[in-house]
Amino acid sequence: MTTVLLTLGRLPKALAIVRACRAAGCRVLVADPFRWHVCKPSRDVEKSFRVTAPNDSLSQYLQDLLNIVEQESVDLVIPISEEALHVAQLADKLPARTRLWAAPLAQLAELHHKRDFIALAARKGLPVPETFTANESGARELAQNRDYVEKPVHSCSGIGLRFAKAGESLQSSSEEGLVQTHLEGDLISSLSVVSEGREVATVFYRGRVFAGTVAICFERVDDAAAAQQWVSDFLSDSDYSGFLAFDFIIDESGIARAIECNPRATSGVHFFDLASLGQALLSPESASSIELSSKTRFQWAYSTLTETYAAIFKPREFVRRFKEMLAARDVIWAGHDPLPFLLMTPMSWEILWPAMTSDLSLGEATQRDIAWFGD
Repeated sequence: MTTVLLTLGRLPKALAIVRACRAAGCRVLVADPFRWHVCKPSRDVEKSFRVTAPNDSLSQYLQDLLNIVEQESVDLVIPISEEALHVAQLADKLPARTRLWAAPLAQLAELHHKRDFIALAARKGLPVPETFTANESGARELAQNRDYVEKPVHSCSGIGLRFAKAGESLQSSSEEGLVQTHLEGDLISSLSVVSEGREVATVFYRGRVFAGTVAICFERVDDAAAAQQWVSDFLSDSDYSGFLAFDFIIDESGIARAIECNPRATSGVHFFDLASLGQALLSPESASSIELSSKTRFQWAYSTLTETYAAIFKPREFVRRFKEMLAARDVIWAGHDPLPFLLMTPMSWEILWPAMTSDLSLGEATQRDIAWFGD
């Protein structure tokens, strides 16, 4: 039996991958710096391990993971979120029997860095918005003449995102800040499973209900030809392996422009048939494709409910969100594995408590100990 180690368990996408690997007949382990996480009570997880947070001690974090790999005879290591850039540093330390489902660190770092990714896509001749780091002269000119978006070059979950009107002053002037033209159009996201540059499968989706800038209720998009061509062209000369995600703006003329890249799993994973995804992760070199789920709408039900009630004094928006909630399937609930859903609140306490008692957003509380800042 193949033994799989996931290096994070606190997010719904991790639970989806747990279930995918278990459906493929794997023995599944989960490591997380948090003592409690949504995957911990899952019957599809054989063991959970608490490890050092990489932002507390990277060397100890990597050693903790290596210890699990060696003690449990792990065959496959799958990073889930921001910790992927830390886990990539295990590549030359793993036993010969163990495969890492992640690209090399240099490749991940280039894609994760929002300015470097835009530059890479532009060199490939692909449509992207005008983008600068905040210390470049072009950033000031852009901010004077166009509506723009300002954000850190290393960020996720909408952390540090600011929308500004033309003429408003920049808040950053360093190379760690990004200034990008604010595009109008339809925002859609993609998630691809890629094996040595070969696009095994790609799914597109859009948010229907948001918590801040994070989609918590989302629907599959099946008519994204321009974005699909963009993804295929991007991968045409690549040797990338792993999960790869993009955010696109599709303008009125149908042109797809990628605004950023996430070289990791995203909520798009919920749109894949789990058994098919599990088999592809076990043998990506031989997988021809991945079947899609029969369901086309998914949600984080607790979060969607919260955001629905937050709009209770806006009747039209309240009704819209309520209908979206009724039409979408929860990503945590499974009849054979009910405890992650039933224990969602206590299992998420290490995220919820800091968010309730400090200035941290939920996104920051989720990523604070694993985020990558280009170290």
